[in-house]
Amino acid sequence: MTMNRRAFLGTSVAASVALASPMVLADGHAKPRVVVVGGGAGGATAARYIAKDSKGAVDVTLIEPTRTYYTCFFSNLYLGGFKEIEDIGHSYGNMAANGVNVVHDWAVGVDRDTKTVTLAGGASLKYDKLILSPGIDFVDMAVPGWDISAQNAMPHAYKAGSQTELLKAKLMAMPQGGTFAMVAPPNPYRCPPGPYERVSMVAHFLKNNNPSAKIIVADPKPKFSKMALFQEGWANHYDGMVDWIGEEFGGGNVSVEPDAMMLTIDGEETKVDVCNVIPAMKAGKIADMAGVTDGNWAPVNAVDMSTKADPDVYVLGDAAQQGDMPKSGFSANSQAKVCANAVRGALTGSKVFPAKFSNTCWSLIDTNDGVKVGATYEATDEKIAKVDGFISATGESAELRKATYEESEGWYSGITADMFGAKA
Repeated sequence: MTMNRRAFLGTSVAASVALASPMVLADGHAKPRVVVVGGGAGGATAARYIAKDSKGAVDVTLIEPTRTYYTCFFSNLYLGGFKEIEDIGHSYGNMAANGVNVVHDWAVGVDRDTKTVTLAGGASLKYDKLILSPGIDFVDMAVPGWDISAQNAMPHAYKAGSQTELLKAKLMAMPQGGTFAMVAPPNPYRCPPGPYERVSMVAHFLKNNNPSAKIIVADPKPKFSKMALFQEGWANHYDGMVDWIGEEFGGGNVSVEPDAMMLTIDGEETKVDVCNVIPAMKAGKIADMAGVTDGNWAPVNAVDMSTKADPDVYVLGDAAQQGDMPKSGFSANSQAKVCANAVRGALTGSKVFPAKFSNTCWSLIDTNDGVKVGATYEATDEKIAKVDGFISATGESAELRKATYEESEGWYSGITADMFGAKA
């Protein structure tokens, strides 16, 4: 399967449609109101599509504290030297042109009885439909010795932006022959191939700037996404540099001492120069505050991404417990289009298309050596269920790998324009 911008933009269009009955507004206001919390892949897409397609019939407000959103996807390419930080940064300037009211503030509370979102600045917003797309937070003490106060000494860099820049600075400052360590997360987590693309990009940087350096990966899992492809690539491009320690060899029995820059794996202490700790994850805090989580994630109905707890509250992307889709930017974008279509139908009576989803995760291993994995999905009563899938093969030609990488570049341009509007 190949992907270009035109093909990507059509991924959520289905063949048949249904008509919804418009929602009766509780307090008689002129237009239905949608509040979207979180301006990343899911939230920005949902806000933009509802505003664009409703043509002013729905008031859409997007709550996002930052003025520039840095995509987690492609942030590893910044670490490897293939991108500049501004290449993965996106503003919300185009959202207003599409009719979205963008409010830069923190959502600090949700009252589902009064359908109100409270902001840190003191304002409150009423909604008829609420869409939460808060991304991830980290499970406290998932890695003994590490909590969020240690993120400057041992960055997670799994929320892109300043953390990504910090990890890059530490990588650049590593002594010759030094040791870079990663503590990989347990399942489920954001962007399943992400940690291993990061290992590849760090190795690429070190090969060119610090070739005697070593990389240690402590992993609580026995296997990971695209494992054969990454391990083949590490052997081909970075032979002897990467030491992956999986569950079988104690990779899940890990602790850290940030002040001493010490990593302990299954009782064996190692002094490291850079340590990238990616802890276990859970839904962003506002989902929990809204009372729509069950454990670490928010269970949703596959047909429209509404939560099991409240039909007027929807959860998208990483925070959702939805079934078979990986937690990726592509997945969040795909879910957002289904959600936006369903919400607009519920509020205005417009056509509602059957829910269909797709995802592809590209990874760069070395220059022009791109690989991918992907699938299509459908909504069932139980979950978002995988229909079919594909994955790059080991031993592919250099020409095919180069074409796969170029395809990922086209996808990035297309999906970020789909979320935020095209960059000037």
